[in-house]
Amino acid sequence: MVAMLGSDLIESCLTCKSKAMDGFCQLPQAALQALESIKCTTTFPRGSVLFAEGQASRGVFILCKGRVKLSLCSIGGKILIRRIAEAGEVIGLSAATSGKLHEWTAEAIDPCQTNFVRREDLLRLLREHNEIGYRLAEKLSDKYNSAIREIRLLALSRSVGDRLAKLLLKLSTLNGEANRQSPRVEMLTQEEMAQMIGTSRETVTRLLAELKKQKIVEIKGSTLVILNKAALMVFTTARPAIGIWSTVMPAVGAGQYRRAGQST
Repeated sequence: MVAMLGSDLIESCLTCKSKAMDGFCQLPQAALQALESIKCTTTFPRGSVLFAEGQASRGVFILCKGRVKLSLCSIGGKILIRRIAEAGEVIGLSAATSGKLHEWTAEAIDPCQTNFVRREDLLRLLREHNEIGYRLAEKLSDKYNSAIREIRLLALSRSVGDRLAKLLLKLSTLNGEANRQSPRVEMLTQEEMAQMIGTSRETVTRLLAELKKQKIVEIKGSTLVILNKAALMVFTTARPAIGIWSTVMPAVGAGQYRRAGQST
């Protein structure tokens, strides 16, 4: 599995050049050395399950490379993707620290590299290094705030189009794209996007086709480019109208907008 990432494999936290700006990546040197001595580096191909909903926790996965989707499954088999974990995040933290079962399934959507730390070693590390406990408290607080935002997205959005627009804007802030005039979004599958906003794949297909028609987004292979960020933001703020989007659509005139289906 090491060959999957080739020369990009990160062998040591101490010499890593791809450190995230928060979490374990920014620990003091002494804490990083303690972590280095107990971690187990593992790579996962796309589609691998790191842990499943309802399983007992064995420890945490520090995501070094790749992305991992965290999803819930209903009794009827409907899947809801809670969020996408990015490099630098600690996965499985709540279950490991509380001793409870995992509340979601973690599945690699890219080839991934992780550093695995057993639960027993993690708890010992927390007792010996206060800095790590502080970092984990920050991460748990971030997860709580993220959960509130996701509830607001699903429960308080006016329409499916509103939820998709918010999702694309959120994804456009990742990987240093936030300040670009035309940010690029590393695409999920349309099925995964549907599972993140609680709708069907067919609905996502229709909505993306409408965005392309309006020249708000452009799709190039596995990358989506937001051509008109201001127009996409209008979908998240305008009053309900008609059609799938239940919001306004860009007019032909510069800087003007009209309701979907309304003639100019």
